[in-house]
Amino acid sequence: MSTGTRTGAEAPEPYAADTHDLIRVHGARENNLRDVSIEIPKRRLTVFTGVSGSGKSSLVFDTVAAESQRLINETYSAFVQGFMPSVARPDVDVLDGLTTAIIVDQQRMGADPRSTVGTATDTNAMLRILFSRLGKPHIGSAKAFSFNVASISGAGAVTVERGGTTVKERRSFSITGGMCPRCEGRGAVSDIDLTQLFDDTKSLAEGAITVPGYTGDGWMTRIFSGSGFLDPDKPIRDYTEQELRDFLHREPTKVKVNGINLTYEGLIPKVQKSILSKDREAMQPHIRAFVDRAVTFTACPECDGTRLTEAARSSKIGGISIADACRMQISDLAAWVRDLDEPSVAPLLAALRQTLDSFVEIGLGYLSLERPAGTLSGGEAQRVKMIRHLGSSLTDVTYVFDEPSTGLHPHDIRRMNGLLRQLRDKGNTVLVVEHKPEVIAIADHVVDLGPGAGSAGGTVCFEGSVEGLRAAGTVTGRHLDDRASVKRTVRTPTGRLAVRGASAHNLRDVDVDIPLGVLVVVTGVAGSGKSSLVHGSIPAGEGVVSVDQSPIRGSRRSNPATYTGLLEPIRKAFAKANGVKPALFSANSEGACPTCNGAGVVYTDLAMMAGVATTCEDCEGRRFDASVLEYHLGGRDISEVLAMPVTEAEAFFAAGEAKVPAAHRILTRLVDVGLGYVSLGQPLTTLSGGERQRLKLATHMGDKGGVYVLDEPTTGLHLADVEQLLALLDRLVDSGKSVIVVEHHQAVMAHADWIIDLGPGAGHDGGRIVFEGTPADLVADRSTLTAQHLAEYVGA
Repeated sequence: MSTGTRTGAEAPEPYAADTHDLIRVHGARENNLRDVSIEIPKRRLTVFTGVSGSGKSSLVFDTVAAESQRLINETYSAFVQGFMPSVARPDVDVLDGLTTAIIVDQQRMGADPRSTVGTATDTNAMLRILFSRLGKPHIGSAKAFSFNVASISGAGAVTVERGGTTVKERRSFSITGGMCPRCEGRGAVSDIDLTQLFDDTKSLAEGAITVPGYTGDGWMTRIFSGSGFLDPDKPIRDYTEQELRDFLHREPTKVKVNGINLTYEGLIPKVQKSILSKDREAMQPHIRAFVDRAVTFTACPECDGTRLTEAARSSKIGGISIADACRMQISDLAAWVRDLDEPSVAPLLAALRQTLDSFVEIGLGYLSLERPAGTLSGGEAQRVKMIRHLGSSLTDVTYVFDEPSTGLHPHDIRRMNGLLRQLRDKGNTVLVVEHKPEVIAIADHVVDLGPGAGSAGGTVCFEGSVEGLRAAGTVTGRHLDDRASVKRTVRTPTGRLAVRGASAHNLRDVDVDIPLGVLVVVTGVAGSGKSSLVHGSIPAGEGVVSVDQSPIRGSRRSNPATYTGLLEPIRKAFAKANGVKPALFSANSEGACPTCNGAGVVYTDLAMMAGVATTCEDCEGRRFDASVLEYHLGGRDISEVLAMPVTEAEAFFAAGEAKVPAAHRILTRLVDVGLGYVSLGQPLTTLSGGERQRLKLATHMGDKGGVYVLDEPTTGLHLADVEQLLALLDRLVDSGKSVIVVEHHQAVMAHADWIIDLGPGAGHDGGRIVFEGTPADLVADRSTLTAQHLAEYVGA
């Protein structure tokens, strides 16, 4: 083969395929975007920044990533598309140059009690195969090690057509599963306090059942009364032994009540199926309060919380059972797997090692595989989702990240930056929505949205390099190099909260006195035990207001007015002013437009095609019946009030004919947390992560309590919004409250009166207090990772 080259010849024409190096977006109008047109370079790291609510997620997730996923879904057959979520095309004129998008967002992982870190990442699946091949004694297939598979057996006659004749044969089958029969693979059993289920001095007709939803005239109670097993007029304490057994424990039985065929079941199994089988965090507040009163959860005594049968725990490799492996810290498990040398399962061991090493590389080596997925923070869940992409051979893919620095100590952010660069250097396009200056600094290209939030945002203020952003004069550019100075004079504590022998999770018998009446920041690397110390030692309850990171749940019918309880006093004020019922002023009740049922839009389902939402022609999207809009308060109807921004509504309800003190108090709190631009009726589904966090904070500010416990309140906040948050925390402390904040943001640390630093590492390398004192003392100390990063931040 000749390797000669032509001299003096012209350079070859570039391939047309090589010119497609931009993702072009023209005329994007999703949510608050105002005809945004930008060009995003491919195979580069692009950071989208701007104040919370400026339109970053609308551009990146709801436009670019959503259209990419929609186009991929359209490549499947109509049959397959019928099983997939159908999404409408984003409101945009042109989207060109898209590549396959992989979204790594902060949505919490499934909170099913059987979902663990191991099952969510398929690591458990590999471990099960490993133990089914190498475990001694051998107990069966991989199913025998799964806590989601129950052991089952059966036998019977089957009829088979064979050669034109019908033959009857006896068949039997058995499946050996690993599910503990006592706790059914949940690892915990519940004991129910019967006194919280019913009042034994009353009869069924008098409303003896005290479970939420079991009202005296409700269907649930009518099934008990009309079943024929019980006397509805006899007090429960007078029941015979058989009646009590039927009332509490009877197996499902077909009965006829008022001529209707129904299934009767004892109260305890009914409550277990309808309430206790659900995730506690997903419950409505009144049902969660009932569960907390009525049920105590303890580790299953039969499997010791491992979820597995005795047989599954008896099969071991080198003295380690699968239950032991899942309980190990992942960094230790990775070392154990690395020492296994078995050629017969070499490919499996290689894949398992790679997955476990990815956990350690991404900063999650402190977790264990048995950790319930629902207990992970938003940042941890996002990094767990990243694991399957780190070793991927795919290139020319668009990775979309939603604030990957969430929940990370400055020390961990450097490691995350390395991972983002690693994905880019493999030839991928990396799009990151982010506020932290450390992440913005590594960008190849920056897009700054703003200038404000909500209706004041939605435009591109700057596109270019990081250096260009610094000189651009935008809100982000001005605040990019902001460095809070360490507080020199600190407040004097008014008391102490003594914590003794704290040992939750990885804490090692921690003794600490938390000062009260001041701003206390609890910090340390991710996994060092901060949340375990704060939430485990200061439970929410009498005098304690806890604002954690659990997400706000709400449908498109939920909005800030309904979520905060603001709508209640507004409805009553409208009703009083017009002499009618308050229910008329609810779009979810009697006042709803009959055509769209108060949704404001009419949805048309088109099977595997994206459904079409059209504005209701009768109410023109206002959601209320026309007759309701004739009633006014202060010259405004209810739909006009719900369309107001919070700042306008605060002035409206402050004085004059529309003065409603209860509504004004709630609106003042919304302004305090920086949500003045959000309209009262804006659906919760359209709020950004930072806006939802602040909405939750505003709601809890109305709770009665002397101690506020906040879990990373800077999540989703722009650099400019952090100043406003610090001012709010100062106001809370100055009003006599004690504020305890779990936080990584250096500006919050520098602003604290007292810092408690946990570490020195994560998992079993943490769980100890490595520093207590003022921010100035911490900077001078320089002995911990936090001290080094804070000193670097303040330029000391």
